Amino acid sequence: MITFRHSGSFNKLEKFLNRMRNAEHLNILSKYGEAGVSALSSATPVDSGETAEGWGFSIEGGHDSTSIVWTNRHVNQGVNIAVILQYGHGTGTGGYVQGIDYINPALTPIFEQIAQAAWKEVTR
Repeated sequence: MITFRHSGSFNKLEKFLNRMRNAEHLNILSKYGEAGVSALSSATPVDSGETAEGWGFSIEGGHDSTSIVWTNRHVNQGVNIAVILQYGHGTGTGGYVQGIDYINPALTPIFEQIAQAAWKEVTR
């Protein structure tokens, strides 16, 4: 036989679950999506400015998860320029242009803010 006893209440847990059920977290994620767009725009190497201005985000929800997806609309000849700036690319003459890791440093503070806010939300 299994016995379960507790004292106190589950009020905080119930409040948290109700907020999640009502999708209040989507408004919070939008704030971080915009912050990520701003950080990425500022960190993107600038030549024409099209890549820096091309950042956007969407919030995608599944059955058991929700994600912020950052995107960049600057594409040239079918190649996303933000990606080749990050990872590098070959040239038409046989050379190679080294990538610049600008995305990870830009988004790391945003990820830390999300983690802190989520922890605060869960523990309040």
